[in-house]
Amino acid sequence: MEMKQCLLIVILISTCSRLVAQSSQQTVQGEAEVIVSNKKKLAAATNDTTRSYLAGKLGLNYEGIDKDSSLKYGKASLQLAEKSGYPHYISRALAGLSGILRQQGNFVEALDVLYKSLTIAQQHNLKEDIARSYRRLGAVYFELENYTKAVEFDRKALVIDNELRLMGASQIDHVFLADAFVRLNKTDSALAHTIMPKDTVHVIKTQFYGTLGSIYLKMGNNAAANVFYHRCYDSSVAINDFGDAATACNGLTEMYLKLNNLDSAVYFAKKGFAFGQKASFKKEVMKAASTLAKIYGSTQPALALAYLKIADAAKDSLYGISTIEAIQNQISQEDARQKELEDAKISYQNRLRWYGALAALSVLLAIAFILFRNNKQKEKANVLLQHQKEKVESTLSELKSTQAQLIQSEKMASLGELTAGIAHEIQNPLNFVNNFSEVNTELIEEMEQEMDKGNYSDAKAIAKDIKENEQKINHHGKRAGDIVKGMLQHSRNSSIGIKEPTDINKLADEYLRLAYHGLRAKDKSFNATLKTKYDESIGNINIIPQDIGRVLLNLYNNAFFAASLPSKGGFPDPSYKHEPTIWIKTFRNPPLGGRGAEISISVRDNGPGIPQKIVDKIFQPFFTTKPTGQGTGLGLSLSYDIIKAHGGEIKVETKEGEGSVFSIILPLQNLA
Repeated sequence: MEMKQCLLIVILISTCSRLVAQSSQQTVQGEAEVIVSNKKKLAAATNDTTRSYLAGKLGLNYEGIDKDSSLKYGKASLQLAEKSGYPHYISRALAGLSGILRQQGNFVEALDVLYKSLTIAQQHNLKEDIARSYRRLGAVYFELENYTKAVEFDRKALVIDNELRLMGASQIDHVFLADAFVRLNKTDSALAHTIMPKDTVHVIKTQFYGTLGSIYLKMGNNAAANVFYHRCYDSSVAINDFGDAATACNGLTEMYLKLNNLDSAVYFAKKGFAFGQKASFKKEVMKAASTLAKIYGSTQPALALAYLKIADAAKDSLYGISTIEAIQNQISQEDARQKELEDAKISYQNRLRWYGALAALSVLLAIAFILFRNNKQKEKANVLLQHQKEKVESTLSELKSTQAQLIQSEKMASLGELTAGIAHEIQNPLNFVNNFSEVNTELIEEMEQEMDKGNYSDAKAIAKDIKENEQKINHHGKRAGDIVKGMLQHSRNSSIGIKEPTDINKLADEYLRLAYHGLRAKDKSFNATLKTKYDESIGNINIIPQDIGRVLLNLYNNAFFAASLPSKGGFPDPSYKHEPTIWIKTFRNPPLGGRGAEISISVRDNGPGIPQKIVDKIFQPFFTTKPTGQGTGLGLSLSYDIIKAHGGEIKVETKEGEGSVFSIILPLQNLA
């Protein structure tokens, strides 16, 4: 193991040497030329989005050099992005500004702009911006020394960046993860994320060197730590990145203190202190000042006290009670905002229901007013009007009561339709259980006889058969139990609205089989061809299974009923025999035209189709085309409400003489 680590160190040092040799050509003057070039481009640009991008780049150029200029250009980038109105540029500018605020120790405002950035990115499904916000949130939590939370956000960012194949961003994610794992004393996990950068972006490169230095220092390999800290130092100084230079100096200080080399420790602590002040990097200033205060504590008390005051001031600014309380309030406000959004959604739905009720009541009041106006001059008419009003109210009450009873009847009817299918499904496993139980009884008697004879080898063979039979009994018993569980789920009161991770393909197939066997149980002559095509990439989604099951059962029963009917005009060929057929298909729709990813379930039949004049009425309560006594007219209405409650929609496509297709569409973002 030590040999492998040594070999890895040699390879990394060799590779790093080549990269440093290349990067050393980029001098401070070269960095200044980049800043001048970007300023000229910014002055010449006329498009707000281009100006926002260039201002953001200048904010990054100044990030480790001049805090005031860095902050000025970061805020300018945000203002220009907001002026353009494009969510992508606003989210990116907010995330860029958060990095500047984080380095300067303003964690409260950094979290504020990051939560705004994440909200905008999520609302518009901007995956790259979502990953950037996660990565920056991880960086803020790292500075707050909540390394577990930092790992959580960095991993989320890495998953998205790998999915989008953003190699540069993925490399940063790996470096951040390695840094967090070092602080959690998980050096093996940290080493697993030390992937050599394939480009020469100085931010990735210098942080990569510094992280490797921290890992090997934690492992006690001072030689390797010394090499990589110096690589970090040389690389950052070459491009005037004072922030990373301060980090490298503080790492070297810690290493020399472990080696009891106080002169070198003081040298790099002072450098780290100076670089930290130049970059306004309060955390590195605090580290360097604390170290110098400890070193000078016994030899130069006055100087030690001065450094201690600086360290305490920086610590109070970064982690003081007021700062922590502000951050906690920030997180609480974000949680409250999310709750307000959910409450607003529920309130909006409730208002829609009330508006519907008020509209119905308004119609009734309008009728009452017209009757009252036409008969106000007649005393007997007033009495009649009062009587009619009472009658309308009584009728409305009776109608609501009847509607509630019909809805319950519809649910019980669907349960009744399932019962026949369940009886058919459960009979097979019960037959197996009974048969194998009888066989086991005979085998036990036979085994006893063989044991009495002393034929233990035969008795063992019989025992093995008994064991295999018991396994089959257990398997079919569980199958029967699953069927019963499905029936109980169907009959459960869905008003609770508990969503569960559900295999939609399995659910669709199970209800299809139960619906078909239910119809077969009622009509032995009924036959239909079932054709299914399930998209296995969908996986489990969060739905209320008994509610979606009711919708599927209703669509299946309607499809079987329609498929059993001949086409409206009959068949041109008398020898043609109509074969009822339904097609079930599930598939995942990718994001398209501003819409997010969706799950679709389609049910198609080869019945006579639905006349165009009644297509718009089929989802209305109590509307049915079935013969009297064969339908309540509530099935599709209830199905429509259930799908809407899941944030989806239900559509129908039909052509007379060719059949109909009912499609359930569920947005994936509502199924999380």
